[in-house]
Amino acid sequence: MIVSAQNAKVKLVRALAGRAKERREARAFLAEGVRLVEEAHIASWPFRFVLYSGDLSERGHELLAKLAERKIEIDEVDSGLMKGSSDTDTPQGIVAVLADHQLPMVDALDFALIADSIRDPGNLGTLLRSAEAAGVQAAFLPPETVDAFSPKVVRAGMGAHFRVPIREASWEQIRGYTKGLAVHLADMQGPSCWNADFRQPMVLIIGGEAAGATEAARGLADRLVSIPMPGNAESLNAAVAGSILMFEVLRQRTGT
Repeated sequence: MIVSAQNAKVKLVRALAGRAKERREARAFLAEGVRLVEEAHIASWPFRFVLYSGDLSERGHELLAKLAERKIEIDEVDSGLMKGSSDTDTPQGIVAVLADHQLPMVDALDFALIADSIRDPGNLGTLLRSAEAAGVQAAFLPPETVDAFSPKVVRAGMGAHFRVPIREASWEQIRGYTKGLAVHLADMQGPSCWNADFRQPMVLIIGGEAAGATEAARGLADRLVSIPMPGNAESLNAAVAGSILMFEVLRQRTGT
């Protein structure tokens, strides 16, 4: 059992829970909690190692057995040490260090998301979760957006990271990825999304919570789209707005 905070694995977990720089240098990120580690296992995501504590649930121990079959390195740590290393207020007794791995892109994009200047980890994670549910084939994150692999984003994504290709890219790279696609920018000044045509291959841009879309995003967009709001709310949360629009795309394409 690991009992020292100076253990190399514990120190790496703490580093990965911190700054994006640490995650990029280590080429790794964290999945904490039984559900997320299960999602990583189901997706056959490459693991570095797993740490668990004695208060792990029965479901968690069943998961450990499956990970052991894959010859994944597993170590027990002191419960107090696990809590001190956790990024959550109520740790579930298991954390996995996962390799920085990119899912392959489809040959011809038909539906993609650009999260432009999304700074709140919960909002970005929710957008990615909705994107996966709505059938988005890739998510692009320009430099102004929060790190997609921070622990809070990964938790809010609820496994979307293991199923949707995510690319942190410059605007020039994003322009290359989205060449030939219709680019819709969510903007309150645009026409209603209920009248838009989302059936053609397209990209949806969701701007940041405070200042909205950047000039670079506006330069890429070729049309605006808004969500009608008959109430008195000034605006919608970025994750909520993005989710509504992504599912409107799905509705138009499936006829449901």
